[in-house]
This record gives sequence, structure tokens and C-alpha cells, in this order.
Amino acid sequence: MTSLYWHTCGTGNVDLVLLHGWGLNAEVWQSIIPRLSPHYRLHLVDLPGYGRSQAFGALTLDEMAQQLLPMLPPQAIVAGWSLGGLVATQLALTAPQRLRALITVASSPCFTANAEWPGIKPDTLQNFQQLLSNDFQRTVERFLALQTLGTETARADARRLKEVVLSQPMPSVAVLDSGLDILRQVDLRSALPQISLPFLRLYGALDGLVPRSIAARLDQTLPASPSRVIDKAAHAPFISHPEAFCQQIMNFINDLPT
Repeated sequence: MTSLYWHTCGTGNVDLVLLHGWGLNAEVWQSIIPRLSPHYRLHLVDLPGYGRSQAFGALTLDEMAQQLLPMLPPQAIVAGWSLGGLVATQLALTAPQRLRALITVASSPCFTANAEWPGIKPDTLQNFQQLLSNDFQRTVERFLALQTLGTETARADARRLKEVVLSQPMPSVAVLDSGLDILRQVDLRSALPQISLPFLRLYGALDGLVPRSIAARLDQTLPASPSRVIDKAAHAPFISHPEAFCQQIMNFINDLPT
């Protein structure tokens, strides 16, 4: 079996699996590990093809979820950020019996904007795909900069994300390109009502990639799924506002049925 980077730390009897976003790796969670590890067993994963999980090539969303599935501890709570939120959602749709709850962070069932849905303009994602083969590192850096725009700590947050990218092996162009394909093409909106697991959605009030208006739209179609918008945060609320972010996670887990 191809090796998937999976690091477990922390204490407690609740397993919390953390899935990162496009272009990054599990080191992105470093700022919240000290806050969460005294309460939960944290499972830090490099998604297939990213970071230390280099042995994988380009995969579809379902193929990524299938690679993670055998590694999941029983009754895990899976939290996914951005692209990782799509992977976490796919896991909840594929094997709900394996999960205790689902948490998505600055994520959307459909990242691409259209006339009826807010999100990333299709030509923005296409431009990133075209630029990838020409200037690989600068394209990733530009995408990371978009994730922190508008926050009071935008420069420091963008620098932190860049450090995370550079701290581990870079994904191949093919893996990054397939990740952008997922963001551009996947639409799970019609499947979301199938999810009966406890389901928390966290958003940044200033997020330019996943607009906060998505929270209200999904509130209507998923009345049992609470959404929380973190004030003054953008696309990486766990970096800009780690205390508020962790408090939302802990409140949600504390309220889960035993």
C-alpha cells in the first residue's frame, strides 16, 4: 500500500482528523495543536500527493477519500479546511458509519461561482491552472496570498502559509493541477442533505474564496447543521484567530451526543 503521512498526537478519547487545503500539508495546523491536543487525539494528515505523501499521483476527490478511509480511527470526527473540506464531506457521504461528526472550515460544496452561487470566478481557477506549468512556486504563493486578504494580520498569515508550503516537499504540478480541477468541477450541493451526521460549518467573515453568504444559503438546506462565522477572519481562520476557532471546535464536540 502506498504510504500516506499520518501523525497522531494528543490525549483524550475523541479522535479528531485534520485535513489541510490545496497546495499545503499538515503543518498548517501547528498553531492550534497546543490548544486542541490536551483534549483530543489529533490525526495530522498530508493528503495524497501533498507534503510527505509524495508517492501518490493526481487523484479524483473520491480516490482521495478512498485512500484515507482505511486509516480512519473508528468514530472519528473529520475536520477539513478548503479542499480538505471537500475530502471530509466525501468521506461523510461515502462511509458515514465510520464517522462520528463532520466539520468543514472555509469550505464549500461548490467552489466555483455561477449566476446563482457565490464562489471563485471560473477564470481565476483556470488562470491558476495555466500559470502552474510556467511559474509553479509563484502561482502557489499567489493563491496563498488570496487566502489571507482583508485580515488585520494578512501579511503575517500569508508568510506563515508560505513557510508551511516550504517546510515539506512540494506537490507535483500534476497533483496541484488535479486539486484545482476538483475545486473547479466538483459540486456536492445536491448530495449534502444526505449527510445525517452532526455537521459543523465554520467560515471567515472576510473570506474572498468562500464568501460568508454561502453559510446562510446552506443554513436553509441544512437546518440541522450549525454554521459559525468568525469575525475578521478570512480563508484561514485557524491561523488568524486560533483561539476563536478552537473554541468553536470544542463547543461543537462538547455538545455531541455520547
